[in-house]
Amino acid sequence: MPRSTFLTGRSLVAGAAQGALLFADVGLSFWGGVDCATGEVIDRHHPLSGEYLAGCVLAIPSGRGSCTGSSVLMELISNGHAPAALVLAEPDEILTLGVLVAQTIFERSLPVLCIGQEAFAALRGGAFARVENTAVSVFDQPPGDAWQAIDSLLQKDATRTAIELTEHDQALLDGELGKAAQVAMQIVLRMAQLQGARRLVDVTQAHIDGCIYTGPASLRFARQLVQWGAKVRVPTTLNSISVDQRRWRELGVDPALGEPASALGDAYMAMGAQLSYTCAPYLLDSAPKAGEQIVWAESNAVVYANSVLGARTLKYPDYLDICIALTGRAPLIGCHLDAQRKARLQIELPALDDLDDAFYPLLGYHIGALAGSRVPLVLGLEKRKPGLDDLKAFGAAFATTSAAPLFHIAGVTPEAIDPAQVLEAGTRIPVEKIRLQDLMISWRALNSARDPRVDVVSLGNPHFSLGEFAHLARLCRGRHKHPDVVLAITCGRAVLEQAREAGHIAVIEAFGATLVTDTCWCMLGEPVIPPTATTLMTNSGKYAHYAPGLVGRKVHFASLAECVDAACSATASGRLPAWLQPAAQLESPAHV
Repeated sequence: MPRSTFLTGRSLVAGAAQGALLFADVGLSFWGGVDCATGEVIDRHHPLSGEYLAGCVLAIPSGRGSCTGSSVLMELISNGHAPAALVLAEPDEILTLGVLVAQTIFERSLPVLCIGQEAFAALRGGAFARVENTAVSVFDQPPGDAWQAIDSLLQKDATRTAIELTEHDQALLDGELGKAAQVAMQIVLRMAQLQGARRLVDVTQAHIDGCIYTGPASLRFARQLVQWGAKVRVPTTLNSISVDQRRWRELGVDPALGEPASALGDAYMAMGAQLSYTCAPYLLDSAPKAGEQIVWAESNAVVYANSVLGARTLKYPDYLDICIALTGRAPLIGCHLDAQRKARLQIELPALDDLDDAFYPLLGYHIGALAGSRVPLVLGLEKRKPGLDDLKAFGAAFATTSAAPLFHIAGVTPEAIDPAQVLEAGTRIPVEKIRLQDLMISWRALNSARDPRVDVVSLGNPHFSLGEFAHLARLCRGRHKHPDVVLAITCGRAVLEQAREAGHIAVIEAFGATLVTDTCWCMLGEPVIPPTATTLMTNSGKYAHYAPGLVGRKVHFASLAECVDAACSATASGRLPAWLQPAAQLESPAHV
């Protein structure tokens, strides 16, 4: 008989399944990390890179990164490429929500079990696992018995809840305000129960990430809501969609993607959402104020809203965002509450000199990996005064490697102007001291390209701001890109018009740049990226991480000025920024 280990935990989604155990001690972002059509792990920085999830018991500490992970998991469940079960160390709302929506729309599911950090470590080295509701058995080889999963009833009854409901909540739940609002409230309450919320809170606005096309299931979900009469109850903006809705044919996008991706955007607008199509809603006039209770999805936007604006939102999964927009009610939990906004990790930085704009995305990327799901407080930038674009770049990269929805920077971000305000009185938190040599490791991770050639320069992940357009115009004035290099910038329609009125776009177009609206680099591929292109360059820590998996190209990561120089020469200089050069000098010659 094979040896086995029996572990118990909390069932997030009930069910029973078994399969080969696929274990990693690093969180996985399903969006950008898993191919939604095949189930292959495509995050080339992840230890499971190249593995296929179909039929396995996937054991990861948690998800991380993008809110669209819920959509990817729902897509995998609908097309038969999903894991047989998920075993987590920590509860993960994004992945769990994907399963719950698949239950609602497709009546298909998989068990999700959370067993805690200590028990999770015991899974290492196992070959086969069997999940049965609140328990997982781990074997060193397939057990070979005649075990069969017994179908569990899908947990769709949201009426049995200990959550305090207002008369309006109950009316939504009873279907008095329509089928779409009823189903939305059922999903909201299922998540509230899993999160441990006791009541709901009114939200003032929503930003919807579920408008990204991940496959037929994402469009079917939206169209089902429209058929049920869905209408948003709060002002609602839309994230980047998967194509430039006005120009996808001109850009050579295959109609097999262009048509359903555009139709998905139309479906959300039919629910009453605004035509914003930006992953940077904080750049719009409708950006929330400090203390405002909102529901935002899109990982970089969530982090910016909480950290830089001082608004209050969870890192809402795709589809829960629209459910809350349809009800106007969100679980009162997590970063909606003062206590959950406190720092749980202190980061201390080394002495720093001659910083450029590559520093902040690199630092965010590095700190995100250190923080995991903990809210960090960063010390050492009090005199540096990073600007809003620096914080935007930091937050996007932080959200790529972290599951936390919030960061604090002492003396910089609004809640940490006095850092004592984000520390819980009488509680000591762990301290991590970052060395320049540590940042060098992350620099090398983001610089995956070895060939100095540059075929494509990718800018605008997240979407470019007016300030970034002004900076780029200064760098481009009087110059022209190399004829063999594509330089493309993604941005929102509103910011593009502001930059055009300011005169920046004329300079940038004279340089030879391509402007793309509505979509973002996380959704762009060929032919915007030429099929012959092998190497990209970007100033985005987020895209430097995701691009090798998303588009199969190696990446040079550097400052905006270095990107413009490379666009002119078709070559990456390979220069280290001045602030990182001391780290290279500290290394032995064998490692330089």
